[in-house]
Amino acid sequence: MNRITAIERNHASNEQIELLDAIQEQLGMVPNFLKVFANSPAALRAFLGLHGITGEGSLDALTRERIALAIAQQNECQYCVSAHSAIGLKAGLNSAEIEANRAGSSQDAKAAAAVKFAKALAEHNGEVTTAELQAVRNAGYNESDIVEIITHVGMNILTNILGKASRVDIDFPKVSLRQAS
Repeated sequence: MNRITAIERNHASNEQIELLDAIQEQLGMVPNFLKVFANSPAALRAFLGLHGITGEGSLDALTRERIALAIAQQNECQYCVSAHSAIGLKAGLNSAEIEANRAGSSQDAKAAAAVKFAKALAEHNGEVTTAELQAVRNAGYNESDIVEIITHVGMNILTNILGKASRVDIDFPKVSLRQAS
């Protein structure tokens, strides 16, 4: 059960309705974590703006989902693991790839470097080693890509914290935090 209210349209202010309707129009649904964000229209607008900008970058959708899965698993956010498992499948990841991502890797060598770097960023609060930075460069990521990986890590940590603090009800097929061996 949510510990922070999820804003439903019938109890929302005009500003909240406008934001929720825009999300509904774009996604065909309003995920519960965005309903929690809607408690602060300013915070929701900031998140949606960041999310929109990160989608325009050089990282492809599959790499973005791989990073989201790795960070959600590392931070033990069941809502985000469940959401990004569903979104990842829809984007084209298969179950084995999702498990690899959750374990901090990928079946794709280049993507594995991005996921490993993302996990290191989150684990060490940004204090990555020169070797970790060079490894992601050696895999073919340029400076822009590296900044985008860092941005995606930060954005996913934000959603993981919101999901865990609010204990938002999972509105995607529920995935266990425990990984298959």
